[in-house]
This record gives sequence, structure tokens and C-alpha cells, in this order.
Amino acid sequence: MSERDRRQPDQSSDTASERRGARLFDCPSAEFDALYGAHAGPLTQQALVLTGRARLARRAVERAFRTAWQRWPEVAAAPDPVGWVRAAAHDYALAPWRRLFPGLRPAERPGPGTPAPPPAAPGDHALLVAVLALPAPYRRALLLHDGLGLGLHETAVEVEASTPAATGRLAHAREWLAERLPELGLAGLPPDRQGAVLHARLGALAASRPVAPPPAREVRADAERWTRLTTRAGFGAPGLLAATALAVTLTAPDGHHPPPRPAVAIPSAPSARVAAPPAVRQVRRVPHHRAAHHRAAHHRAAARRTAAPGARLAPDVQ
Repeated sequence: MSERDRRQPDQSSDTASERRGARLFDCPSAEFDALYGAHAGPLTQQALVLTGRARLARRAVERAFRTAWQRWPEVAAAPDPVGWVRAAAHDYALAPWRRLFPGLRPAERPGPGTPAPPPAAPGDHALLVAVLALPAPYRRALLLHDGLGLGLHETAVEVEASTPAATGRLAHAREWLAERLPELGLAGLPPDRQGAVLHARLGALAASRPVAPPPAREVRADAERWTRLTTRAGFGAPGLLAATALAVTLTAPDGHHPPPRPAVAIPSAPSARVAAPPAVRQVRRVPHHRAAHHRAAHHRAAARRTAAPGARLAPDVQ
């Protein structure tokens, strides 16, 4: 077989893969439906283990997929679309503001999308209670690493923390479970063996929770409806403000005219003339040497006026 014949199958396979990629690119709804059908159920089960609330878990996953469809070009080009959706669902389910008013949470009742779970085994119930007692960051790191099998680096990236911080959260969560649930047998095991035990137990716990996610077309329709509503709101708010400003401009008067004040009778002034205040005499400041010269000249003039004609001034020596 020549070199050209050996290269021919590779070129045909490359062409076939390019055609399949082009068909997928031309049908983004098919890509989304495939992603949703394969991962909506497991992601809802994972969110249920993470939060302990079936309705919240379903709402978080549906919202994550709606956001993914609204930003589908970005999600489709991501290295891990499933990780993108999972991170969005976990961020929504573990939002800090959900802990502000725990008394206002709606009761968890079975519904079409959240069927009633079967009676859980005592061991699974105790494990779920112990996991939910952990802080949210430790719970999320435990689920990602031990429950899903992600590496420490991938776990740190998804929880937006450094690798040492993610390692510390995971170690703390394992110590907590080993202390609360001695029947798991985690105490004294090496870290790899602890991860294997928790991986099997968390996987069984998530699989025991039945979920019924809605069809993918409904999620896409909801996402498109939300997009239309937000677009209309974005264009409608400036239009409403402009219409209000125009109405105020047309209905407002040309200028401001203050209301007339009522007439008030002014009492007549007394007939006596009021004396004006005395005028303040302004004193001109003169330098010291010039003031002494003026005083001496004043004294000489006064002496000439008081002396007799022809008299001679003589000094008065005492």
C-alpha cells in the first residue's frame, strides 16, 4: 500500500468528523437537549445532597440550564459544559442570602417535579444529616472531590479557592464525618481509602433520591421567554421615563407664579421725630514725631494770642 493510500482513511475520517461537528454547530438545540438529557437528573440529585431540599435543588438546576441556553455559544465553547452548569447550579443553591430568613422557606411538599422520596435507610439519613451540618464551602468541596471524583485542583477551581484551601476544607469535612459517624470506619484510614468509602456512600445517597426534571424544550422555552421579558424591560424603562418627562414638560406652566399674599394692615408711625444717632467722629492717626511737632506749634500759637501787644515772651522757670 502506498503512502497516499495509507493517508486516505485518515482524511475521510477527518472529513466525517468535520461534517458531524458542522451538523452539531448548526443545531444548538440538539446539543443542549443532549447535554440536558444526560446530566439534568444527576445534577439535581447532587444538588439535593448539597442542600437537602428537593424543590431548591430542582429550581437551581433548571435556572442553571436556562442561563446556559441564554449563553449557549459561551457554554458550548467551554472545555467542560457540564462543569459550567454544575457551578451555576451550586452557586444558586448555596447563595448566602438564603440563610437570612430560614423561617420563610416554603415547606417541602411532593409535586410533579419533586416526587416524594422513598423511606431512606437509617445509615443514609444519618449521612445526609451529617453532611448538611457542615458549612457550605466544606460541603461543596466534599461533594465535588469525594462524591463526583474531581481532583483537588479541579475542585479548587470550581469553588474559586486555592488548592491548599480546598484540601483543608476536604480534610475538615472528613474528620467531621469520621467523628459523627463512626460506623463509616473512616478513622485511621489513609486519605485515598477515605475518599473511596465516601465516594461509594455519597453516590448511593444521591442515587436513592428520585427526580423528574422537566423536558428540555420547556427549559429552552422558559429561557427564551425570560430573554424576551428582560429585553422588553430594558427598552421599556427608558421609554417610560422619556414619556413621563415629556408629559411633565407639556403639562407644566410656562413659568413659576407665586400665589398672591393677603394684604396686611401696617400700623402708622408715631409723630415724634426720632433723634438720629450721633455721628461717629473719625480720628485721623498721625505719626508720633509729627504729632509732637503739631503740639508744639499749637502751644506757640496759643501763647501769642494770650500775650499783650509788644510783650516779650520769657520762659517760666520754677
